[in-house]
Amino acid sequence: MEVVGSGFLARSFAALADSHPGVVVAAFGVSVAAGIPEADFAREATRLYELIDRCERRQERLVFFSTASAAMYAVPGEPGREDGPVFPSTAYGRHNLALEAVLAASRADYLALRLAHVVGPAQHARMLVPSLVRQLESGAVRLYRGARRDLIDVDDLVDVVDRLLATGAVRTVVNVATGTAAPIERIVDHLEADLGLRAEREYVSEVASQPVSVDRLRRLVPEAARLGGEDYVRRVLAKYGREYAGTPAATG
Repeated sequence: MEVVGSGFLARSFAALADSHPGVVVAAFGVSVAAGIPEADFAREATRLYELIDRCERRQERLVFFSTASAAMYAVPGEPGREDGPVFPSTAYGRHNLALEAVLAASRADYLALRLAHVVGPAQHARMLVPSLVRQLESGAVRLYRGARRDLIDVDDLVDVVDRLLATGAVRTVVNVATGTAAPIERIVDHLEADLGLRAEREYVSEVASQPVSVDRLRRLVPEAARLGGEDYVRRVLAKYGREYAGTPAATG
């Protein structure tokens, strides 16, 4: 496996460097959902186009990381499915959907993986857990009323993708999530308890909360059924939350 990129996901998938020959992982580009300059979207698109061309010529399999966040699944009701309608709520969601369409129109063997909120070490300061910890330490945290977040440990993400690649699946989109969308208040409760902090909570406008379907993932990788649940959320936050307490999170 060749991992293209140098950020959080690229470092995490380096563990599979000796596995899956002929697979190229596009682990670069935009990683936060808001305040992104158009130039950053354009840079990621151009780099992906170049990889698509290369993978077509060399007959390599290309893995692209999209999003299963509320930026993509923003309509309450039925769980968001890979083959169902989607109405992205942000430029970040629309950007990812557009790149998925480019892949689908290409001749490349690809996997577009719509990721839940990945949690792990040395993340960008604006990612969910580093951002919440920093706010808690400041004494005030800003929350969207009604928000829910599906958290997945980056170690579990790497394991699931490893197993998914072993199935030989190609030219498809897969939600890689746990199926458990925890209320944002519950996530803050767990972090406060682990860190011994208490912060004032400011609520801003309500947001749509659409659950994410994991049916396709669990058909392809039955072992993924072990992920999720209240205890899982608590363990993930306990595993990584303290890393961001008292120290600046990564900004690269």
